[in-house]
Amino acid sequence: MNTPNTYQVGLIGSDLSLSLAKVIHERAARELGLDAVYRVLDVKDDLAYGDLSGTLARLQHEGYLGTNVTHPFKKSVIAELDELSADAEALGAVNTVVFTDGRRIGHNTDWYGFARSFETLLGQVDKGTVVQLGAGGAGVAVAHALLQAGVQDLILLGRDPGRTATSADALVRMHPGSTVRPDTLDTLAAYIDSARGLVNATPMGMPAHPDSPVPAELLDPRLWVHEVVYQPLETELMRQARAAGCLTVGGEHMFVYQAAENFRLFTGIQPGPERMLAHLKEIVEARAQPAPSTAN
Repeated sequence: MNTPNTYQVGLIGSDLSLSLAKVIHERAARELGLDAVYRVLDVKDDLAYGDLSGTLARLQHEGYLGTNVTHPFKKSVIAELDELSADAEALGAVNTVVFTDGRRIGHNTDWYGFARSFETLLGQVDKGTVVQLGAGGAGVAVAHALLQAGVQDLILLGRDPGRTATSADALVRMHPGSTVRPDTLDTLAAYIDSARGLVNATPMGMPAHPDSPVPAELLDPRLWVHEVVYQPLETELMRQARAAGCLTVGGEHMFVYQAAENFRLFTGIQPGPERMLAHLKEIVEARAQPAPSTAN
């Protein structure tokens, strides 16, 4: 059970073996003098975790402060909640559930993490026309953050034309007067010349999808590039964009600001994102090192 000195939260999702949420949250909690338990509930390990009603009820009964929620439950979890924050309701997706006085309150911090990263590191860039790759759940949250930040013309490129168009319509409803142009990923070359910014909100760049979603010849110094993938710290897109002279921001910044906001929602305490970022980089770089040889 939670006491005032305990940080007990969870993460519900599928295929979470690469997630660094546990180590980041537990480290932040310990540095604030809290006993930390961040429980990873991976349906690949136990299908019972996919029973969201039962899993949430157990966590509440055991005194958890709440839980993070990731793929594939960000939408389906909404049916199990008592209340949504304004952003979670607008986006139709939840990644953080806070247990308060027996109630389950859903939040979305995906958009917040990107918004803080963008504001902190790219606040002065040209926001006229931006191309975003990826129109899924995380992509819509990122697009929402871009439009909140003042992007005037967002070109939203996705794999599924119907889903991308639906996402674009939803974004325009959230941001009346904004321009969101949906199209498919393979049309990138038709739009890149008029753009000043590029955002990757697809899985491309992750260990399972190590390539870049952008042909290197389309990159040049007039573009700023924001990655969402944070493992590895330097994706192929980041490497190529830096080589082309682009201003770049890696996905680790979005991840850390999102985690810090989750922590605040769970505890009311704002952890230091700079320390969390330093710890994240330390962990990712350590994991990337080859295992020591045992040969004589």
